[in-house]
Amino acid sequence: MNTSKPVSKVLVLDDCPAHAQALKLFFDEHNLIALKVRDSNRLGSVLATNIDLGGVLLADNYGGSVEQAATSAARINALRPELPVILRSSGHAPLERLPKPLTNAVCAHFNAADLTALREAVDQYIFSLDFPNALVRGIAEITQARLAALFDGVTVQRDTPSIVRDRIIFGEVFSLIPLEGNWCRGYMLMQAEEEPLLGMIDRDRAAREPGMGAEQPGFRDLNDVLGELTNLIWGAFKNRFLGQQNAREASQVQVPLLVNHKHRYISFGSDNPQLRFQYRLSDAASGQSVSIDQRFVFNLSWSPEDFSENAMDVDDLVESGELDLF
Repeated sequence: MNTSKPVSKVLVLDDCPAHAQALKLFFDEHNLIALKVRDSNRLGSVLATNIDLGGVLLADNYGGSVEQAATSAARINALRPELPVILRSSGHAPLERLPKPLTNAVCAHFNAADLTALREAVDQYIFSLDFPNALVRGIAEITQARLAALFDGVTVQRDTPSIVRDRIIFGEVFSLIPLEGNWCRGYMLMQAEEEPLLGMIDRDRAAREPGMGAEQPGFRDLNDVLGELTNLIWGAFKNRFLGQQNAREASQVQVPLLVNHKHRYISFGSDNPQLRFQYRLSDAASGQSVSIDQRFVFNLSWSPEDFSENAMDVDDLVESGELDLF
């Protein structure tokens, strides 16, 4: 697996052991993390609890029959229509004779004897956007530094960046800020669960003002902290990756964002995948921890060939406050 590139999680609905080893090697070579679902009865709960998926690989005989596989495909299409479903054909029945609910739900198909079609489907439907390594690395560096500065004394860890197509909201609170440049137009989304973040804010206040008996933080304090974090990351992102580039004409097309609170769903009006970062802040002394979910959605414009990084020397970094000298 190439650790310098984002990964993507794929839900594997295939209970045939004959092709397991070949698929495992394929996943490792193509930066895919496979999540196996052996019991089709648990599919609904798995879809509900995994909100960072890039796609689904479905065997046409999953669950023991084509009919059972069609039922699973229909459930996926109903619960998570944004996820691309790639079908592994067993070869026992021609595609045109498979049930309509199955063929209607899939975007591509392949035979395990030749994984060329699978590779093409992964490139087209999962890794359809190429995120420059400098961008991925830079976002992680910027965000980890701001988190450590905002919450003094905590340990900041992050997972490997991933490509997701999920539109399910993480936690109860999120911030959204636009990104505008010559090579991209879209949004940065910061999400968190309310109670753990409130606990971390309370811990931070107590550490900064010991013995003061500070008032318990409320949701407005949480909003302020998440807003400050978003602005700090956005400012650093702008300086490092957008620089003095002129944003494209303001008259360009905009698309509405849709949020369904009941279903914890957000749509940016585009099928483009999202670049996701997951950070964990933890305090060993108190045992408190909080997860921050960060996503970049380039739904309005994406031209990675025009991407450039503003390389600052040490003097510039010190002057801007990015570095301190001992």
